[in-house]
Amino acid sequence: MSSISKGVGYAKNQAVKQSTGCFLCFQDVDDVMLPNRILYQYQAAEKNPKAIIGCEFCRLPEDSTKRFTSWANTLTNEQLYLQIYTSHGPTLIMPTWFCNRDIFDRIGGFSEEGKGTPEDLIFFYKHLDEGGKLYKVPECLLVYRYHQHATTFTVHEDTIWSVRVEHLEKHVLSKWKHFTIWNAGKQGRKLYRCLQSEHRDKVEAFCDVDVNKVGKTYVPPNDPHRVIPIIHFTQAKPPLLICVKLDLTGGNFENNLQSLNLQEGSDYILFS
Repeated sequence: MSSISKGVGYAKNQAVKQSTGCFLCFQDVDDVMLPNRILYQYQAAEKNPKAIIGCEFCRLPEDSTKRFTSWANTLTNEQLYLQIYTSHGPTLIMPTWFCNRDIFDRIGGFSEEGKGTPEDLIFFYKHLDEGGKLYKVPECLLVYRYHQHATTFTVHEDTIWSVRVEHLEKHVLSKWKHFTIWNAGKQGRKLYRCLQSEHRDKVEAFCDVDVNKVGKTYVPPNDPHRVIPIIHFTQAKPPLLICVKLDLTGGNFENNLQSLNLQEGSDYILFS
């Protein structure tokens, strides 16, 4: 035991170090495990030894974080791999994780950089980078408690943003020769400015639905000689880097995206 807090990652690593089982089941101290969670996730892990096994969950209070809960619970198995760059974090939420101990050992445990570190997202990305798999048991097996003092709120949004951008550049943008950023507003421009210069140079345009933006241009403050057109989303050529949050426009954004008949993963990536 230490009298000084060394962060969530350190605490999880120490708990695993003191355990002896072949499988690891993670859960926050204030959450509630529902009947059959261990059984169903163990059975899934036996069939998928290289996978982190998650599950659906319900919230307490019941109506808290509706958008996040709906997103996480309705992701398809394919989307578990595709929607890894949203602000929601890992597509399998950490308190539902169940996995073979070999997975934990292969990654080397959680980051111990201390308070404010998104140790779950860092572990999640490393797992995928090394060929790890994901699987979600399609049943609610956990009551996930929401409160303002949860440790997730100690992680600064900019820190998570940086981890997401770094992984995106390495594993997606490095393979694209050009792309369009969907969102000519604040978030889209922030994303552009955060990219490395080699990837900023690949941006052909911004696209948007806002008539007040379409037809204008964006001149980056650090590159006044660069003029990037802002076009209507129907004129955008894939691949698209979409910087628009889901489920916030009454279905308008989702309908617009669907109208383009694009393939998620190859034609567009969500970074929202």
